[in-house]
Amino acid sequence: MKDISEARNLTLLMDFYELTMAGGYFDSGYTDKIGVFDMFFRTIPDDGGFAIAAGLAQFCEVIDELHFDDGDIAYLRSKGCFSEEFLDYLRHFQFHCNVWAIPEGTPVFPGEPIVIVEGPAIEAQLIETLLLVTFNHQSLICTKTNRIVRASEGRAVMEFGSRRAQGYDAAVLGARAAYIGGAVGTACVLADRAYGIPALGTMAHSWVQMFPTEYEAFRRYAELYPDNCTLLVDTYSVTKSGVPNAIRVFDEVLKPRGIRPKGIRIDSGDIAYLSKKARKMLDAAGYEDCGICASNSLDEYIVRDLILQGAKVDSFGIGENLITSKSAPVFGGVYKLAAVKENGVYIPKIKISETAEKITTPHLKNLYRLYDKDTGKAVADYITMWDETVDAENGLTLFDPVQTWKKRTFENICVRKLNVPIYIEGRRIYENPPLKEIRTYCAQQVDTLWDEVKRFENPHRYYVDLSQKLWDVC
Repeated sequence: MKDISEARNLTLLMDFYELTMAGGYFDSGYTDKIGVFDMFFRTIPDDGGFAIAAGLAQFCEVIDELHFDDGDIAYLRSKGCFSEEFLDYLRHFQFHCNVWAIPEGTPVFPGEPIVIVEGPAIEAQLIETLLLVTFNHQSLICTKTNRIVRASEGRAVMEFGSRRAQGYDAAVLGARAAYIGGAVGTACVLADRAYGIPALGTMAHSWVQMFPTEYEAFRRYAELYPDNCTLLVDTYSVTKSGVPNAIRVFDEVLKPRGIRPKGIRIDSGDIAYLSKKARKMLDAAGYEDCGICASNSLDEYIVRDLILQGAKVDSFGIGENLITSKSAPVFGGVYKLAAVKENGVYIPKIKISETAEKITTPHLKNLYRLYDKDTGKAVADYITMWDETVDAENGLTLFDPVQTWKKRTFENICVRKLNVPIYIEGRRIYENPPLKEIRTYCAQQVDTLWDEVKRFENPHRYYVDLSQKLWDVC
């Protein structure tokens, strides 16, 4: 199946000011003026130690199909503020930009250029909203999911949030981002069809209520789906009827056929207490391998607390708190001009603000990550000018870009460039990896971070420093 974005022309998914600025650039003779834009974020959701980049594949799908059709041109003409010459330019629009980006699944930090766009200012300006909405949403959900997955300490996390998502695309692409972040599957069937994310789920309370008794509901389900029998046991009473009826059905329907039950699910009540009771009942009946799944408005803190309380839970179904990142629902990525290019020379551009975090880092840049050779752990990120080379053979001394007297020399390190070319003069040269590979890569990269960076409360601030040459430009 094609990407869900391919069924629609999303070219006009932009803020109106992008069009007025583009029209102004055109009418001012700036059609060929080259700009350099950075997409970056300023604060980490949930006050975490890192975020995770996601959304590159969908960005590529949209950029590959950029075009203004006759209906778009007619609509823009109706606004009465664009010249016919500009509309003709849009009618024959082609993308000529260079784009560099950090691969999906990579941990990222505030101020780092996740995406760099260099090209004609009109083209670079017109893709601002498309770029931001794509990376902001998926990076947010991927980051939130990874927090929950880390809290689960190896127990499976399933994304159950489609019905709480902020619209159709948020449900499907949110499931994709959650899978990258470590979820084992999704309740969203369309996400399975589109991206091959395992669709999971069994029954709702309505199934149990539809039958004359809970026992009959369980029995019929086991007869229909014996190889994937997970029963929802909290419709009436987990301990008085739900688990006893589940055990009875396991004994009567599955056991004679040599089939083991997959599990039970608890969706309400005191999950720590009820899971312990259920575990004892299942074990006593000979179903030690029957899993227990917990759901019901869970997040990373509740998951962590359940584990600390000794809850006998083998997997978690997470809905609204994951698919909306309810506790921190905005990623906050921005897209800012960093330089213009005139006569082959880059002229840095900077936004000044009384708020320090809103001051931008100018120029065309590269981003490197430093790894300790002995541990394989990431120790710092290093932002340089585009034409600098990084030689760490004899160690590398970094300084804090704010408190510049703070310096540290890193030795016995290897260096990896993070931003890779995606488009060269408008031609895509990057092939997005299969989703499973992105998911595996994400887990590997998160594992390169020290536990102190991965803490939920007061995480260690990861070093992101500028080269001396770049700092001098700033």
